[in-house]
Amino acid sequence: MEEFIKVVWKSIAVFLILIILSRVIGKKLLSQLTFFDFVIAIVMGTVAGAFIVTEVEGRWVLLSPLILTISTLALSFLTTSSLAARKVLEGEPVVVIQNGKIMDHNMLKLRLHLDDLEMQLREKGVFDIREVEFAIFEPHGFLSVLKKSQHQAVTMKDLGFDTAYKGLATEIIKDGDVLEQNLKQNNLTFSWLYDELRRRKIERISDVFYASLESDGTLYVDLYDDKLDYVHKVEDS
Repeated sequence: MEEFIKVVWKSIAVFLILIILSRVIGKKLLSQLTFFDFVIAIVMGTVAGAFIVTEVEGRWVLLSPLILTISTLALSFLTTSSLAARKVLEGEPVVVIQNGKIMDHNMLKLRLHLDDLEMQLREKGVFDIREVEFAIFEPHGFLSVLKKSQHQAVTMKDLGFDTAYKGLATEIIKDGDVLEQNLKQNNLTFSWLYDELRRRKIERISDVFYASLESDGTLYVDLYDDKLDYVHKVEDS
C-alpha cells in the first residue's frame, strides 16, 4: 500500500510540475518548436520519467503511465467545464498587432521576438505588417490575422453576385470499394452508379481509386491507372 501511495503522489507531482513549467516557458513552445525548445522539452520529460522510475520500486512503476493518463483526462475535463481554470492553465488570446502597429509590450510578455512574428505572418500570406488590422496570438500558440479591409480578397458578395450552395462532397468509392451507406443516404442506387461509370467507359468498380458526389449532383471519378498526356515533376532530376 505504501508503494501505491508513493507512485500516485509522485506521478501527480511530476505531472503538475511539468504543467507549471510548460506555462512558464510560454505559448511559443506549443506552436514553433526551435531546436533549443525541442531539447529542453526532451530533457524535462526524461528527467521526470527517470525520477519516477528511481523513486518507485518494482512493478508499481507501471501504474505511473495510467495515473498520468487519468490526470490528463481530469485536467481536460476541468478546462472544458471551467472558464477560470481554462484561463489559468491555457491562458488567453493576446493582441500583438493593432492597426498595423506592433504591440511590443505584449510581445515581451509572450517572449515572442520579431523573427517569430514575421514567420507566422508569412505563413498567413502577409509580407507587409502595414496590411494587418489585428494579429492575435492564440492560447495554443497560433497566430490569427485580420487584414485591413482594403487588403482583403474580394468576395462574390462584395461584387453583388449570388452564388450556388457549395456543400461537402460525399465519398462514394474509396480504394475500389463502394461506400454503400453513403450511397443510400443520398437516395442513390447501384444502378445509378454503374450507369455513371459506364458513361465514363469504366466497366469495373475495382478500377476506381476514388469517387465522390459533389454538392451539385455531379460525380467526380479518379482511376487507379490515370492515362495522362503529361506528368508534371517538381524534383530537379
